[in-house]
Amino acid sequence: MLVGTVVSDRMDKTVVVRVERLVRDTRYHKYVRRHTRFMAHDENNACGVGDQVQIVEHRPLSKRKRWKVQATLRKQGAAGNPS
Repeated sequence: MLVGTVVSDRMDKTVVVRVERLVRDTRYHKYVRRHTRFMAHDENNACGVGDQVQIVEHRPLSKRKRWKVQATLRKQGAAGNPS
């Protein structure tokens, strides 16, 4: 179970979720922010760009889609999308 932010919702029933994590640098012992992008299944096309969602691992639905949106934790308002 991961929590991330929706960065793209242009596909039908699919969203791209960016998950960030903190990793400690081996030399300087500083925490660095790393991210990974997951394609997740959104059955009702309910998620929009900027929404914070919770995703869970799922059976393969396509070549790159192995995650499913379980819940929307926070919706982004209309003013949050600059385009």
